[in-house]
Amino acid sequence: MDYVLAANLPEALQLKRDTGFAVVAGGTDIFPAIENGIRYPGLLDVSRVGELAGAIQRRDDVWVIPAMSSWSALAAADLPPQFDAVKQAAVEIGGRQIQNTGTVAGNICNASPAADGVVALMALGARVTLAGTAGQRQMALADFVLGNRKTALKADELLLDVRVPAAHGDCASVFRKVGARRYLVISIAMCAISLELDGQGRIVHAGVAVGACGPRAVRVKALETRLKGMSLQALSAVEVQEDELSVLTPIDDVRASAAFRRAAAKTAVEEGLQDLAARMNHG
Repeated sequence: MDYVLAANLPEALQLKRDTGFAVVAGGTDIFPAIENGIRYPGLLDVSRVGELAGAIQRRDDVWVIPAMSSWSALAAADLPPQFDAVKQAAVEIGGRQIQNTGTVAGNICNASPAADGVVALMALGARVTLAGTAGQRQMALADFVLGNRKTALKADELLLDVRVPAAHGDCASVFRKVGARRYLVISIAMCAISLELDGQGRIVHAGVAVGACGPRAVRVKALETRLKGMSLQALSAVEVQEDELSVLTPIDDVRASAAFRRAAAKTAVEEGLQDLAARMNHG
């Protein structure tokens, strides 16, 4: 297999366009795929591209997470309660070695329906910055992930960073995962929820995302709309309606039936809402 090492972003973009090689940084998704029989024309190593690295920081009203941020770095970062779901998801991604090596961009661009980090960031309304030979563009993470191992990346583009709008009111988030065991498990279903309150304790923004229940993680927009304006007291008794979960398209596989996945997702969302209601009421 051919291998090239990019020294900077312009070189990496040119090489990606000219070679079509698979991009690798931490390698925690690429190398298992190779072991499982997936063949790539070559590997483009971007681990030394400085433009993809750096500190997680707030710039004006946006939190910027560089592409090569590790999940361990995210879990340890000094971030507001808005990011609790992301931190909870970060420690669920494989074992400690994977968390130390795997990158945020790699998890997103691998586009697994069961990617813990994607669901957590999606609930926060995250956007991705894409760098290409013709310049940069941004789009919602929910639109970037198209399906299993499918994204909106063009042939000459790399994911540069992830951007999360900073919350202005009282905000908290939660991540919940259903699996066959507690650790080192691919999800049967998962969800992340983000809520922001106004000065009267009513919800002014809600983000609800569900993963492992279709070809990609999705926002549950009907439920998000219903939650807006709701008090924390009312939130603690919310029951998710079946029609609100119509965006889910779970399948039967070796881990669970479609019916179980749907039921698990419903329960996870309801328990997550109850958790947030109790936490924010005492916050």
